[in-house]
Amino acid sequence: MNEEATFQASAPNWKQVGVFLGLTFGLTFLLDLFLYLSGGYDVQSGNTMLLLQVQMLIPATVAIALQLFAFRESRIYHLQELPRRFFFFYLAFAAIFFALAVSVLLVPNQMWASVASVLTLLLSVGGLVFVVILRLVAGREAFQRSGLGGGKAWHYLLFGLALVLLYGLMTGLNALFGLGQAVDIQAMLQQAAGGQATGMEALPPGVLVLISGVQSVLLAPILGLLIAFGEEYGWRGYLQGELIKMGKARGILLVGVIWGLWHAPVIMMGHNYPGYPVLGILVMTLYTIGLGFFLGYAVLKSGSVWLAAFLHALNNGVASFLMVVVYKPDDPVFSFGIGLYGLIVWAIVVAALLILDRKEWASPAQALGSEGSPA
Repeated sequence: MNEEATFQASAPNWKQVGVFLGLTFGLTFLLDLFLYLSGGYDVQSGNTMLLLQVQMLIPATVAIALQLFAFRESRIYHLQELPRRFFFFYLAFAAIFFALAVSVLLVPNQMWASVASVLTLLLSVGGLVFVVILRLVAGREAFQRSGLGGGKAWHYLLFGLALVLLYGLMTGLNALFGLGQAVDIQAMLQQAAGGQATGMEALPPGVLVLISGVQSVLLAPILGLLIAFGEEYGWRGYLQGELIKMGKARGILLVGVIWGLWHAPVIMMGHNYPGYPVLGILVMTLYTIGLGFFLGYAVLKSGSVWLAAFLHALNNGVASFLMVVVYKPDDPVFSFGIGLYGLIVWAIVVAALLILDRKEWASPAQALGSEGSPA
């Protein structure tokens, strides 16, 4: 079977999909068990957040390792061009990030925790610099052939703006129906600092909100790009590319279900929906189906998994900013945004995507970077 025929196969390679999912879920659940046994989930703990970042790296790490060393039909198994080095870099990036996270837990020292936090930030920034340099040296076409095409700038602007407006709308709906409270950002900062003055709380509330908004909407998606790539190359890059062979809508729906269930252990420990260990899993799965259609459609239109990684990081930043800094819902489940009421909005978004662009959903599935794709 030649390479092009493999990419255009009419059915998913279920054996390889099973291996990918088995390793991804197995490693993730082991990490979550480690989190549980080492003190449990704590939303205020930097250690918890660091382990959740490690969890985000697992899908891409597994997908890349399998495609490089085990899946002989994959494009990157036979890749000889310069972008191949990116995949080895990402495996090293994930290994170093994991080592730093584990070291923080094994060496419970506040100073080392601060140092490790800075090192992870430098690692992310340095990684982005490496990717940019590699892209400039290798060239646009080589990155496209490797499934790493960046897409067009207007895709980032259009989909990014749509995401910001969507969460802005749902925040307004939370306020309209009185489903929470407006946040006193000065008091929040003082509480986060343990009651000690930091100087930031002296600034006007509007300035504080603006600074936080710039960090969440403009800076965080860039600094978090390689972390978000860890999920997106696994879910939207590899898995979606396989599952849409049975139909784009059905494939993306199944990816959304899998993505939601992958979060189950941390949801049960209180992530996103504290107090709702079982209902939270259901809501999270329905939420990832809606968000998965949005991200999956963006990849179909742009041919770029990097766009999905950017939108994923932007999604996390915008949702957190609006729910933590602007208007905090009283109940994480019975609210708009990532709650049950927000699912109504996501259902409308999914319906609009399916109805308004029927040509895209009916067209043949293509691998990222294959000839004729929008990458």
